[in-house]
Amino acid sequence: MHCPFCSTQDTKVIDSRLVSEGMSVRRRRECNACHERFTTFESAELIMPRVIKSDGAREPFNEEKLRNGLLRSLEKRPVSLESMEQLINRVKSELRATGEREISSNTIGNLVMEQLKTLDKVAYIRFASVYRSFEDIREFGEEIARLHD
Repeated sequence: MHCPFCSTQDTKVIDSRLVSEGMSVRRRRECNACHERFTTFESAELIMPRVIKSDGAREPFNEEKLRNGLLRSLEKRPVSLESMEQLINRVKSELRATGEREISSNTIGNLVMEQLKTLDKVAYIRFASVYRSFEDIREFGEEIARLHD
């Protein structure tokens, strides 16, 4: 790996730790030439299925879209970013485990809602209200009633 400070290719790993529930490795490196230290992250490159949108369009899985939707639903909730990242990793793992090359956006939304239901019920209702396009207060009430069951 090239040193980001002096561009020398000769660096050494001085510490490695698992992060993101073992999905990534954090490595502290030191340049043998300039002795500067820096951090790198290593993770397996796994192919995510393509997403089939409700209008039939197909697009690559976009983790940022998922993260942004979760951030909106978790706004001002007592949930750590680490918990949210773990949720994202679980959803991605479940998507890869299907073995499908393409998966509907509806399936992804349902996976996210199942994960949110156990993480934070208020965030679950917020996400569901946008995902399922609630039209009125009655639909909120019905979803809340399903949570109690």
